[in-house]
Amino acid sequence: MSRTEQEYKAARETYAELGIDTDQVLKTLSSIPVSVHCWQGDDVIGFDGATSLSGGILATGNYPGRARNAEELRADAAFAFTQIPGKKRFNLHAMYAETGGAKVERSSIEPRHFDNWIAWAKEQKIGLDFNPTFMSHPLAESGWTLAHPDSHIRSFWIEHGKASRRIAQAIADTLKDFVVNNLWVPDGSKDMPADRLGPRLRLKESLDTIYAEKLPNDRVLDCVESKLFGIGSESYVAGSHEFYLGYAMQKAIGICYDMGHFHPTESIADKISATLLYVPYLVVHASRGIHWDSDHIIIWNDALTDICREIVRMRVWDRVYLALDYFDASVNRISAWIIGSRSTQRALLYAFLEPVEAMRSEEERGDFGARLGLIEEARSLPFASVWRYYCETQDVPYGPAWIEDVKDYEKKVLSKRG
Repeated sequence: MSRTEQEYKAARETYAELGIDTDQVLKTLSSIPVSVHCWQGDDVIGFDGATSLSGGILATGNYPGRARNAEELRADAAFAFTQIPGKKRFNLHAMYAETGGAKVERSSIEPRHFDNWIAWAKEQKIGLDFNPTFMSHPLAESGWTLAHPDSHIRSFWIEHGKASRRIAQAIADTLKDFVVNNLWVPDGSKDMPADRLGPRLRLKESLDTIYAEKLPNDRVLDCVESKLFGIGSESYVAGSHEFYLGYAMQKAIGICYDMGHFHPTESIADKISATLLYVPYLVVHASRGIHWDSDHIIIWNDALTDICREIVRMRVWDRVYLALDYFDASVNRISAWIIGSRSTQRALLYAFLEPVEAMRSEEERGDFGARLGLIEEARSLPFASVWRYYCETQDVPYGPAWIEDVKDYEKKVLSKRG
């Protein structure tokens, strides 16, 4: 028996005393996917001809080795997967279409423009998720898309939203899997608007038109994403939390909570139990806002732990879809993927290894001191031994060993990109 197995056996016995079956925990954890976002790998540039970012999107830094095309992006992601335990998905934006050099407007993109991505997903044995791209386009330069006062511009973006749903459907049917299709628009005002209702009426009408098209099955999980404010929309965002919460409830679709899209002191964790009373599923975009929505790489912090605690305590890991959403061009981009993915899985494992049933028993008895004591004592339980065993059984490095692998990949591959 190896040292890792010995330590895991001892940890398993410790957790068993608290009623926690670590073998079952690891089996469940390995079935919960984390959707890795494509846009970290190339600084949100995409492949449809965009030359600059817009819509409140900003990637800062100039670390060498950015993926310059789809082949490089896929290769980088595949390497990152070798360092990440558990089940993976890959989250695509529409701007990552491959058109063979032809000019194809976003309103006219088709499933065939993602054939290479689908084939790659089959090869990697992963699922794909999708996002229409309402940014970094000449018709989005004003900061308005689905709520634009010009009906012709609105129509263009409505057609893009429809096309994206059809692509998501084709991906889902080909892979025989679900696809989260998440919609976010940047529409808002830098300064105080005179009319707050008008843009929201236009946005609702546009969304109604997009979602009016009935898809042939339930494999596409439509979802809408809110935001508190952004660059260029500091005073007003048409797609606010209240707007999309009401809309998702009315349409019985999902809502996406991005950890960086709320006030820094506002807890997304507390929203999970409330929202799932009224909507069928949620998407959580794991990000780390510092003072504002700065899209820093997610780390294993209290905010992420609290979200995972709610998912585990409610037993809703089949109704909450976890995805990464940040972009940092100042670091090795593959490291950013690995750090975010492993941090998310660590937070999930930590939540699974808490003595929740014992906590609930004390709570039901009204002994809140004992409840708090259990929460605190759980921090010093042998979590690291279980995490190490999990990594090794998943054939990925434990601890910082992956960093040397990334450095070697950077030397052999990324450094040659100029």
